[in-house]
Amino acid sequence: MIRVSLLIFTVLISLQLHAANTKGQYIQPNNYSPKVRIETSMGNIIIELDRIKAKITVDNFLGYVAQGKYDKTLIHRVEEGYLIQAGGFNTDYSEVIPNDPIFNESGNGLKNKEGTIAMAKQLNDAHSATNQFFINLNENTNLDPGNSWGYAVFGEVIKGYDIVEAISQVDVGYSDKLGYPTVPKKMVAIIRATILDEEKQD
Repeated sequence: MIRVSLLIFTVLISLQLHAANTKGQYIQPNNYSPKVRIETSMGNIIIELDRIKAKITVDNFLGYVAQGKYDKTLIHRVEEGYLIQAGGFNTDYSEVIPNDPIFNESGNGLKNKEGTIAMAKQLNDAHSATNQFFINLNENTNLDPGNSWGYAVFGEVIKGYDIVEAISQVDVGYSDKLGYPTVPKKMVAIIRATILDEEKQD
């Protein structure tokens, strides 16, 4: 009986630790600028996140990274001089299963400037962002809030922007599998996304 109780207790503790390790608010909770390495099939990109101005969005993104939901996914939208978008589809073209939508933090003061990372959302639903994100390739002021909600910026590329630029120049076309017009003709994949240790951020 004691062994069974100990086993149940151990399992419960393990489940709680797993939950804590995969929920963004518990990941490096005292780090206001966590960093994530995105390993793509064309090279590595390092993103620095802004938890002070975009806590909800950063915690959401970190949760997806910790859950491995960006591993083996597609960069499925590439528009040179505008943006590259990812996070929504696996490399077998199935959809990444999203978590619940989050509050739109586009009014946080961060702008959709070149090299920043922001959350994608449905055009007519301000608070619909889940797993898809994009990197701005220009000063995309049209994506900032004005008379309506914008797209929430939550960090910026601090290393590997040359990789971002290389991705932005690949040949694109219409994809029958995804139904999108600007999909790379040769697959560009995110191999894995990794949260960097606070002590080892390179």
